Amino acid sequence: MEPLNNICPIAQRRYEDVPIDKVKVINSRNRDQEQFDMNVESIEGVGLMKPIRVNDKFLETTGKYELICGEGRLLAHKQLGKTHVAAEVVTCTRKEALLQSLIENIARTKPGSMDFARELKRLHDEGWDFKRIAKVACKTEDYIRNYIRLVEQGEERLIHGVESGVFPIKFAIQVSATEDSQMQNILMDAFDRGIVTTNNFGQARRIISARAKHTKKANVDKDYTVNQLVSDIAETTKVKTSYVREAKSKENRFMTLLSGINTLFKDDAFVAILRKAKLDKQPVLSGDFQFEPITTEGGQS
Repeated sequence: MEPLNNICPIAQRRYEDVPIDKVKVINSRNRDQEQFDMNVESIEGVGLMKPIRVNDKFLETTGKYELICGEGRLLAHKQLGKTHVAAEVVTCTRKEALLQSLIENIARTKPGSMDFARELKRLHDEGWDFKRIAKVACKTEDYIRNYIRLVEQGEERLIHGVESGVFPIKFAIQVSATEDSQMQNILMDAFDRGIVTTNNFGQARRIISARAKHTKKANVDKDYTVNQLVSDIAETTKVKTSYVREAKSKENRFMTLLSGINTLFKDDAFVAILRKAKLDKQPVLSGDFQFEPITTEGGQS
């Protein structure tokens, strides 16, 4: 991959008013209409605060500048009926221009959105590794990896749910880590009904996976429903509660036994009998059940 040029000092940059009809958009993307209308109003009121950036490398052969950054500002000028727009003019390869455009989009796109995830994916498709993207986006490598996986593996319903505000991005990333599309849809249905949240997501996924493993199938049965998931969660909770109750009961009996043994070792006559039988050494316990042995007058425990 070709390296990006070093940052050019402001004093050495070229700024020109270029004809709008000579600017060709190469890397177009969707934009929020409300935000675009606000930009149009701002440009009409106070003017363009930041010039667009164009590439003139192919101007002589095509008669067109190629847009690198600032599509929204360019469209706003068109809507306002302007014929020229202020632009920073650079000369670079299309590869360099595309990378500059993608980096600019990442900087301008709201983190935690599908647009942001798509821009990260596009940069990754251009050959950037997770570490390099993370440095540009000021995020961790795991963060970048999760967002790119969301674009690659997320169901259309999941992605649409994030864009429409139905699913939190954190939940969507958790779901996209599940390659089985049937499981993804069950988890989304369960989220819609308030059964699954980002907090108990791991438990729900383990339960569904266990069901698939029990039926000796690689993926979840197509007939498996949210109601069955609710039933499985209830059963799992019941079993867990039973285990906890049984463990607590055994712990209580164990502590009663230890207390009794400790009481007996306070009886000198009993300890003397044990000593003759060479049974006077108390067991050494560790962990949560540490128990201080009783030291007899003879210095032995």
